[in-house]
Amino acid sequence: MMKKLPIVCAALLAAGSLSARGQGEDRLVWPFGAANPRVQFVQAFSRAEDLGISKGFFARVKDFLFGATDSGIQRPMAITTAGAIIYVADAGAMGVHRFDVAAGDYALITASDDAPLPSPVGLARGNNGEIYVTDSKLAQVFVIRPGASKAEPLRLAAKLTQPTGVAFDAASGRLYVVDTAAHRVLIFARDGTLAGSIGQRGSGDGEFNYPTYIWRTPQGLLYVTDSLNFRIQSFDAAGRFTAKFGRQGDGTGDSARPKGVAQDRYGHVYVVDSLFHALQIFDDRGRLLLPVGERGHERGEFWLPTGLFIDDETIYIADSYNKRVQVLRYIGGAE
Repeated sequence: MMKKLPIVCAALLAAGSLSARGQGEDRLVWPFGAANPRVQFVQAFSRAEDLGISKGFFARVKDFLFGATDSGIQRPMAITTAGAIIYVADAGAMGVHRFDVAAGDYALITASDDAPLPSPVGLARGNNGEIYVTDSKLAQVFVIRPGASKAEPLRLAAKLTQPTGVAFDAASGRLYVVDTAAHRVLIFARDGTLAGSIGQRGSGDGEFNYPTYIWRTPQGLLYVTDSLNFRIQSFDAAGRFTAKFGRQGDGTGDSARPKGVAQDRYGHVYVVDSLFHALQIFDDRGRLLLPVGERGHERGEFWLPTGLFIDDETIYIADSYNKRVQVLRYIGGAE
């Protein structure tokens, strides 16, 4: 029985923008040459045209009168999706790209006063299609409403120093914001009041040393990338420490500069390591299952990747210094 594709992936296929790569001799899978591969390369994209999005009449007129605008990705930091819309936080473009694949529409979202977002780092999807954006230089969290052309600042009761990763709890409406320079995760209620915090600087359980990205599972488990402790820590819905894995090193399964983290429906934990230029897949106990990628510029290769997002079995990786997003698909089932 064929598995149902995520909405955004199905929309890409319908638009014809996902090529036949993965079929026949052009198929790229991991492990290489395996009889039962686990991960398959789908596509890389750098601009709207790569997703089958072309400019409409009024956009072409505007380009003619005022000069062409570039939809190219410059330094992607994070990705998320909402239906058939892909959002990419781009520090190089100083904004958030919104690629609406189904509608064939593109926009670069900046702040509500037309000011740039100088360092958008994290993205999270809310209950109603809204997108939360952290900007580490502005020390603020913004929200992009569905269909809005600008990002609005959120009123939060606690001061942030360097917000990076962000996650949203659909059940409670709480927002989890990683404050890297403060070495903690702040938890905000629906009304922006501070509902709690996790961690302080240190190397013990539940402590952090420059944490960066965060992922929340549907069951309420939080994974936090504790970057300069070279590990991933997990916490329950109440913010209590539950487990950790990872260590500094240069061997397979070790960490050099862990960044994006996510979990798929089967419980596999994915970690992007920028200095390894790779994606590493672990089981829920932290045992390495599969490394994916190496340094390079070809498909399936990376150059200082950062953010990571998983929608069902579709994997999006911010391949930062290759100025693109790479799309992979987990095809290994529950094994």
